[in-house]
Amino acid sequence: MSGAEGSRSRRTPSSGGQGRGGAGRTKSGKPRPGTGGQGRRKLEGKGPTPPAALRPGHPAQRRASASASSASRRRDDAPAPAPASRRRGDAPASPPTPRTARGAGEAAEIVAGRNAVVESLRARVPAAALYVGARVARDERVAEAIKLAADRGVPVLEAGAAELDRLTGGALHQGLALRVRAYDYAHPDDLLARAADAGQLPLIVALDGVTDPRNLGAIVRSAAAFGAHGVVVPARRGAGVTAGAWKASAGALARLPVARAANLARALQSYRDAGVFVAGLDAAGDTTVRHLDLATAPLVLVTGSEGRGLSRIVAQACDVLVRIPISAATESLNAGVATGIALYEVAAIRGRELRRAAPS
Repeated sequence: MSGAEGSRSRRTPSSGGQGRGGAGRTKSGKPRPGTGGQGRRKLEGKGPTPPAALRPGHPAQRRASASASSASRRRDDAPAPAPASRRRGDAPASPPTPRTARGAGEAAEIVAGRNAVVESLRARVPAAALYVGARVARDERVAEAIKLAADRGVPVLEAGAAELDRLTGGALHQGLALRVRAYDYAHPDDLLARAADAGQLPLIVALDGVTDPRNLGAIVRSAAAFGAHGVVVPARRGAGVTAGAWKASAGALARLPVARAANLARALQSYRDAGVFVAGLDAAGDTTVRHLDLATAPLVLVTGSEGRGLSRIVAQACDVLVRIPISAATESLNAGVATGIALYEVAAIRGRELRRAAPS
């Protein structure tokens, strides 16, 4: 091989080769900047974009992580493990969810946001602490919240933005959060004892499938107004005493106990065994509530959900089903409204009976 041919053979690889005209190296012979080997084929097979709750650093992922950590601490008082970063190509996993609903009575509830906090304090919701952002811009709502908390002996604590984010689970707190005390539920038997101590005929309200805390608060308010001795709610599939229930009750929850039953049908049967009659509100009832003869006896009044009414097993536990006459144009009444009407009718029947029995 001649010297010229050998020279061409040695220069050919450095020119980039394969017809690219020197694309791989510069004129000085240094490597030309490129993708580092991450070409199109390197990007194949990495799977779809994961959901927001699974992307490390995304606000939705931080909220899910904070919620899971809070639930884990409630279960075993141990710090929750940090969420592992998901690699591209891994199968998406469902975001962790807390086992316990916030504000259901098992743990303290956090009310977030300036308007919500001020309204809760105005309604005298029992609070454990008020958290105020360290560098939050003060306005009249913040000033009122601090004053109301101080007047009621609620501790006012300064908290950083990260601490408020953790407490509220990433909710929009506006630099203000209120920790509401967990409600201390009574036992269903305590309501009978309360009536006996007062020397009165028992009148108890039971709720079956009522899931809106505002309805619960309104029903407690009506029950207190018409002389009931307490309200029974199921431990599952029913509203608990939350800040919303406190606000709707207008303070009645401070005067009237709410009992929690592990099994509502069994609790109703226990009342029947104790000599208390059970009347269920049902649109298909044979008797109108105005003509309920059992109103003058020890009574439990059961209200179902607005859409489904009484469940089958609870309806079977009732001695009688009663209805509220309404026009055909209205399909049903709100649970809180229906319970208030029924309690008024029961109170009216008992009042007429007392007047009849009184000596002339």
